Order: sequence, then C-alpha cells, then structure tokens
Amino acid sequence: MTRHQLLPILPCNDIEASQAFYERLGFAVTGGDAGFRFMADGKGWEIILRPAEAGWVIPDRNSHGLFLFCDDVDAVAARVRDIIVEKGAPHRKPWGTYEFAVGDPDGLLVRIGRPAREDDPLQH
Repeated sequence: MTRHQLLPILPCNDIEASQAFYERLGFAVTGGDAGFRFMADGKGWEIILRPAEAGWVIPDRNSHGLFLFCDDVDAVAARVRDIIVEKGAPHRKPWGTYEFAVGDPDGLLVRIGRPAREDDPLQH
C-alpha cells in the first residue's frame, strides 16, 4: 500500500437504519457480518458501521461529525433533499466550501461538500 487511508468506525444504535441512511448518500455494503458493515461508494468514501453498546450513542446529544468531499455535491443533495438540515442547501459557506448537511439516524452530523467556486450560490 503506497497511500494512507482512514476508515471511520461509526457506532450505531440500529445498524439496519444506519446502513439504509448511508446507502441514500451513495454507499454500498462491501463486506462485514452481523457485527460490522463495511461500506464504500467506489470513489473514495469508506466507513465501517458497528452496533453501539447500549446507551453509548445518544442521538440528540451526538457531538461527532463527518465531512465527505465529492465533486457533484448537487447530485448527492438531490438524493437526500428531504432530510437536509439547512434550507436552501447546498450553498457556499464563509469558510470556503460549497456544502450541505444531514444527520444520520444517531445524530451524527454529515456534511457533504467541496471547495467553493465563485459561481456557487450563497445561502438565502
């Protein structure tokens, strides 16, 4: 292996619900068993889902997040428009990204975006 790679292991209360959520974003199951689900989108996104210990992940108090970079932010947004956190998203952010955010079934904030361009719309 000549490159580094990071695969976050995401604990989840309901692995089936989490799998369905990440499939909406474009992931597919690539391996695993009842205890783990390896998922990838075939373009560089990869995660591992695993069941959480009882009481370990509290959805309304989850302070963790992921940022998924991709070229076609609008295509991903179209698949999950009904659960986007901010209205008018995706849009250009003051910190230089064009992005939107969704929350996974356990309250993990998932931002999807790319570096902004001048012609990207600002938030309304």
